[in-house]
Amino acid sequence: MSQQPMTSRAAAAFILQAVLQHGRSLSAVMPEFQQKLAPSDRAWVQAVCFDVLRELPRYEWLIQQLVDKPLKSKVRIVHYLLMVGLSQLRTLQTPEHAALSETVNAAARVKQKGLKGLVNAVLRSYLRQADGLEQQLKNKVPLAHCFPRWLRERIEAAWPDASHAIFTASQQQAPLWLRVNAMAYTAEEYAALLAEQGIKAHTHDKLPFALMLESSQDVRKLPHFDTGAVSVQDISAQWAGHYLQAEPGMLVLDACAAPGGKSALLLEQTPGIELHALELEVSRIPRMHENFARLKLDIKVMQGDAASPDSWWPGQLYDRILLDAPCSATGILRRQPDIRWHRRESDIDTLVSLQQDILRAQWQLLKPGGKLVYATCSILPEENEAQIQHFLANTPDASRAEPLARSGLQILPGTEHSNQGDGFYYAVLSKRVIK
Repeated sequence: MSQQPMTSRAAAAFILQAVLQHGRSLSAVMPEFQQKLAPSDRAWVQAVCFDVLRELPRYEWLIQQLVDKPLKSKVRIVHYLLMVGLSQLRTLQTPEHAALSETVNAAARVKQKGLKGLVNAVLRSYLRQADGLEQQLKNKVPLAHCFPRWLRERIEAAWPDASHAIFTASQQQAPLWLRVNAMAYTAEEYAALLAEQGIKAHTHDKLPFALMLESSQDVRKLPHFDTGAVSVQDISAQWAGHYLQAEPGMLVLDACAAPGGKSALLLEQTPGIELHALELEVSRIPRMHENFARLKLDIKVMQGDAASPDSWWPGQLYDRILLDAPCSATGILRRQPDIRWHRRESDIDTLVSLQQDILRAQWQLLKPGGKLVYATCSILPEENEAQIQHFLANTPDASRAEPLARSGLQILPGTEHSNQGDGFYYAVLSKRVIK
């Protein structure tokens, strides 16, 4: 990497290269580069990377039309820099002179000063041909083709009437949903604090501590954020407490808990429970402790494999278990747009098998008469309703329970019942006493 000062265009190009060429996760790479940038540039870099990853096939097609031959691996960084330049012109509405000059200058920051002329020529060529290229693009790379074929076909087969809405929603910026700390404020009280700062927010008709902001904000600057008054949490995830129905005095487990948002929700909204939060990945546990400390919550954090309880289980059966299972994350593509390019179709069977193992293991830790809520941020039936049907068919003491006694709830992004939330699935299971 260049020793010259990091610029926003160079950072975006390096991030895209790390994600697309080297297979790294956007959520891991983005913070590494953002910390090298001025605070005012961080959101801009994220916006560029999200745009390119959401419409990657469209950017690849445009570059094919504008570059005579593919750039070799040793200068491949310029390929990603061209995407950054095109994103400014197509989506971010950056003034042309700024997009051109800053992107051309960034070639030196990525150690490709000799290709500044190429960058300049390609971006100017796009500007001359923009109307014609964009018209062709609509036909050559339609919306659904911004998703891998295997995923596109599975979504279309599972949800034929909703697939277009799912594709459309997955390309858009997610609204900012907040969860107001029930131990500090009501949603109405906190909305009033926001209004004093000129921030408009809307309450939810069924989840009393949820607020949706009309426009995105720096959450660190929200009223009393640093002292735990509020947290960021998508509306679909906030249903977890509603379906678990924990009561004071109960022993509750949040399995696969990192980063701890649902654990915090459970204890904020039912302060009298004893809550254990389990996480497999050691690297994710410090973030959980940080979140719980900000919210002043006393939650026992345990490290261990949810599929192998013998190494961590304290020996006491749980009244309630929330199992937010590892999944394909196909319901949160708008938040993690790189997932679609990293996930493989072969991953689905592996995930389904893992989910089955965890579900069976967690069921053994549930008291007779207790409830387990199974949740994923997937929209694929194999991981959701089909998974639960398989479990029920093979588990004599398991049955569906209120408030989802007839079937699981599948939330699809972009549909009316999603409340502009992520794709999510919930099932509520009760453990019968076998006589």
